Amino acid sequence: DIQVKDLCHNDCLPFQKQPITACLMNAAFISALGSSYLYGYNLSVVNAPAMFIKSMYNRTWMERYGQPASTETVTLLWSSTVSIFAIGGLLGTLCVSSMVKALGRKGTLLLNNCFAVIAAVLLSLGETAGSFEMLLVGRLIMGVDSGIALCALPMYLGEISPRNIRGSIGQFNSILICLGVFTGQVLGLPQLLGQVGSKWPFLFAFLAVPALIQLCVLPFFPESPRYLLMERRDEAAAEKAFQRFLGKKDVSKELEEVYAEGHAQSNLQVVSVPQLIRNPAVRWQLITVIITMACYQLCGLNAIWYYTNGILAEAGFAGNIIPYITLSTGAVETLAAIVSGLVIERIGRRPLLIFGFSTMAVCFGFLTVFLNLQDRVSWFPYLSYVCILAVIACFCSGPGGIPFVLTGELFEQSYRPAAFMIAGLVNWLSNFAVGLLFPFIQAALQTYAFLVFAGVCILGAAYLYTVLPETKNKTFVEISRSFAKINKVPVQSPGDARELELQGELSLAIQPGQGSPKGKVTEMESSF
Repeated sequence: DIQVKDLCHNDCLPFQKQPITACLMNAAFISALGSSYLYGYNLSVVNAPAMFIKSMYNRTWMERYGQPASTETVTLLWSSTVSIFAIGGLLGTLCVSSMVKALGRKGTLLLNNCFAVIAAVLLSLGETAGSFEMLLVGRLIMGVDSGIALCALPMYLGEISPRNIRGSIGQFNSILICLGVFTGQVLGLPQLLGQVGSKWPFLFAFLAVPALIQLCVLPFFPESPRYLLMERRDEAAAEKAFQRFLGKKDVSKELEEVYAEGHAQSNLQVVSVPQLIRNPAVRWQLITVIITMACYQLCGLNAIWYYTNGILAEAGFAGNIIPYITLSTGAVETLAAIVSGLVIERIGRRPLLIFGFSTMAVCFGFLTVFLNLQDRVSWFPYLSYVCILAVIACFCSGPGGIPFVLTGELFEQSYRPAAFMIAGLVNWLSNFAVGLLFPFIQAALQTYAFLVFAGVCILGAAYLYTVLPETKNKTFVEISRSFAKINKVPVQSPGDARELELQGELSLAIQPGQGSPKGKVTEMESSF
């Protein structure tokens, strides 16, 4: 018989080394609810009311200029409404480095909610005011909100999480994105708000709800203890933050880990993007993040979300059932993200990424075959639908959330804001490129368009198989050693690392007017 006390010492259990408290889980959920959830919701919410928004544009144009808008004008206004979201995301990403430095991780997330509330007001009142400019500006501001959130949130979650559950907590980001997409699909159903004429502005008014929840609740949670200790030099506040997150009074080991993390860096000051790019010690970490984030967007899933209705119609499904089929894709995405969060600490980041991209390539290949042969075999449209579901599930099993977790794990504290800025820029530029280029690719290649995405997935999987080491449950020193050879920098010996860690605690802990740190330095290892 296996007793509970034996299980608690079994290394295969993901949570055996750190207590998991309600404070940590609630902070992760609330922060993801007000940030990633809104990003996912905005990806799907504009699809259902598209016809009514175009009609509003035409009516407003008629009232202003006395003649109906041309088809080209309405198309330009609508495409601008969709694509300006990505431009806003790009602008938000450019702001995030200075914001997290000045306001902290939690402070940035709190301020970011103001953008979401302002955007919700503009988008929901645009029809009443007869102003399509309000919709355009609202979508731009909502993009800024999402750009900031997709950088600040993974940073916050990674820094408050014990390293042995860092991946699972980080997957809250992906799960809430999927849940946001699913909610947008549900509310956009014809029986709800999707095709009920004047009620479509309520779809955008709903944006304020998660933001207000986070704005009210997140102030009661602590700031990132690593930010407090390494950038603010506030040991007392960092100790209290660790105690609240971990639910225990003795957090000396956690503080020592941060001391060691601090001194192992070559620079304790937050570095800029040019400094990060020029540093040879993190060159391949940066290349890995760029390629992973580019594949995250260019692997084809956004093309499926943007043009799901057209793809399903081409696959032979009737128009009146397509909204419900689309709803099932959102449910599968959410379920796959939850499963990935449960297994990431057992399987690891690297296998999930390689498996996800590889199986997506296979599914895209089958989808191309079934789309080409669906006129010959009556039941092939159903196989096309199964392939779409499989692509979504494979994406959310790894590539859908791990790139954000990986960005925090591959870089030290001082490099992390700049790394997230670069990752965010790649993310939004790739997002914009897919939305802009996929219609032309589809027009040129027809049913063979998905082979382009299959090629991207194969190249991404091959690169990750060749370069990326496993980061599961590893300290930042171990991850740095994994990249040392390919970066052509000296590999630090364990004895040298130990000496640096001891010096690091002293250099970080001793402040003007303070004595030496209390207690004997014990085993130290970073959470990143």
